[in-house]
Amino acid sequence: MNDTCHLYTDLAWLWPLWGDAATEYAQYCQHITGLIRQRAKRPVATLLDIGCGGGKNVLNLSREFNVTGLDLSPTMLAQAKELNPGCTFVQGDMRTIRLSRAFDAVLMDDAISYMNSRADFVAAFHTAYDHLHPGGVLIATPDVTIETFRQNRTTATPAARDGLDLVFVENVYDPDPTDERYETTILYLIRNHGRLRIETDHWTLGIFSLDTWRHVLSETGFEVHEGRFDSGDEEYTVFACVKVG
Repeated sequence: MNDTCHLYTDLAWLWPLWGDAATEYAQYCQHITGLIRQRAKRPVATLLDIGCGGGKNVLNLSREFNVTGLDLSPTMLAQAKELNPGCTFVQGDMRTIRLSRAFDAVLMDDAISYMNSRADFVAAFHTAYDHLHPGGVLIATPDVTIETFRQNRTTATPAARDGLDLVFVENVYDPDPTDERYETTILYLIRNHGRLRIETDHWTLGIFSLDTWRHVLSETGFEVHEGRFDSGDEEYTVFACVKVG
């Protein structure tokens, strides 16, 4: 099955309904703000959010930092700008982009999952490293690792607004556990005043072991610190990585 990207193009209008920026994202952002303050070896005023999507993390982090958001999708960046009119946003590929400035902190949240080869995974972390001041901190949070992956897991998330009733159904499946990739299939059940429309997305994402994360981050040049974040529904590993030098 070929990969699609409807959620980041023609169905991007659904994204604001999938998780409330001011509540569901706030706890995570508070947690990583504390980690940044704890681990940084320099004053922290600026932050680059690599793979910022629709800007929900930016909304929360901009209360503490001067945030620049980076994303590949112009449609998602338009949403991020609408949600965060006072922030700066740049379109680019996390594997290759090089901006003309450095930051005190960098965030790589679940967008790192789209790096579905070892080469792309490594390249993305080099981008983060190259955009940090010495003593700055990278926060990297694996959405899933080989250790935490649950085969054929399926979740359903309902949402409603202005005559729309939505259900986001997400299924993950790994057809070949040896190749560091897995599949996510999304089913969108969209009812507009009761009239049903069904759309789908399919993504091939990267999945790596915790040891691979540790090794790649260390080889990139980071001093690696590892902790946990409990969202209430899930518990995630969070890497706080200092650029030494």
